[in-house]
Amino acid sequence: MLLLLLQIADLLLGVLRWIIIIQAIMSWLVAFNVINTYNDFVRQVLYALDKITEPIYRPIRRIMPDFGALDLSPLVALLLIIILQMVLNHAAQQVMLAGV
Repeated sequence: MLLLLLQIADLLLGVLRWIIIIQAIMSWLVAFNVINTYNDFVRQVLYALDKITEPIYRPIRRIMPDFGALDLSPLVALLLIIILQMVLNHAAQQVMLAGV
């Protein structure tokens, strides 16, 4: 049961990683006028991604210094997620070895 919970947490963190990557790429595409925010679908996707990622970025932005237009909070969030996934994978290996 514990192994299943660790695997589900790892899966959710993997999905969150992709959401952060997609949100960062879409924000770059908007900044360089590759995609247009006048399109309703694009605007809704950007809004949904922003609503998902903003609670993750907010505490990171409070801690990090202001770099002006350069926002490094997605990079920090990705690094933290990767570290957390490594910890979860190590814990899952320990659970498998213990036979719990």
